[in-house]
Amino acid sequence: MSAPALQRGRLFLVPAPLDFGCETQAPLTDALPLGTLQAAAGLQHWITENAKSTRAYLKRVNEIVPLAQPIQALDIQELPREVHKKGDHGGNFDATPLLAPALQGFDLGLLSEAGMPAVADPGSSVVRAAHALGLEVRPLVGPVSLLLALAASGLNGQNFAFVGYLPQDATERGQRIRELESLALKTGQTQLFIETPYRNAALLQALLQTLQHNTRLAVSSGLTLSVQTILSDSAKGWKQRNLSERVTGQPAVFAIGR
Repeated sequence: MSAPALQRGRLFLVPAPLDFGCETQAPLTDALPLGTLQAAAGLQHWITENAKSTRAYLKRVNEIVPLAQPIQALDIQELPREVHKKGDHGGNFDATPLLAPALQGFDLGLLSEAGMPAVADPGSSVVRAAHALGLEVRPLVGPVSLLLALAASGLNGQNFAFVGYLPQDATERGQRIRELESLALKTGQTQLFIETPYRNAALLQALLQTLQHNTRLAVSSGLTLSVQTILSDSAKGWKQRNLSERVTGQPAVFAIGR
């Protein structure tokens, strides 16, 4: 009689709170349901953006739901640095070797530093490889900054696009803003983008200098935190009300539309 086939593990997409790198941290239970924390606590194998931040996150989880294994005993694999810089959605990185534990019957967790992995963060190559291997992919419930910002913006939530980061060069950035504004005004499609927190002020200034008066601009920063700020008005209204003074240096999502 032949031995039974080894059951394959699952890939869990584990969301993280949006307070990574922020001075203020909210209780995990404010952003993550108990079911997500329980699933994370039970995982022994991880694929992550950063091992150090993963351990810090799991330490916080352990304070609410005891981990099945000590943090020191966990298998934590980091995505290559090139994936962080160039992204992994283009199909150039083969994540199959990272999923070896799943082929041995162990569940794995995929984790980024904040929010949902593979959404505005690395991880899509891991998900793609899991599907290719026939593994079950199970996303867990947690905060996704893009959707929170979109819902709170007052802009079109039926037709939208996330375009990542805008160019740092002032001339190229201005050209890109005009391109996105033209698309938003012509089609009604809300355009979402992000920036490194210390560049929030520079991007906001460029937007207010470039956008037409009636184009709407929304900026959501510090989402889910006590310092959360969500502002939305026309470019003209932003200037008249001096709203830029209220934008913080917290992680932010920008949106333009009509």
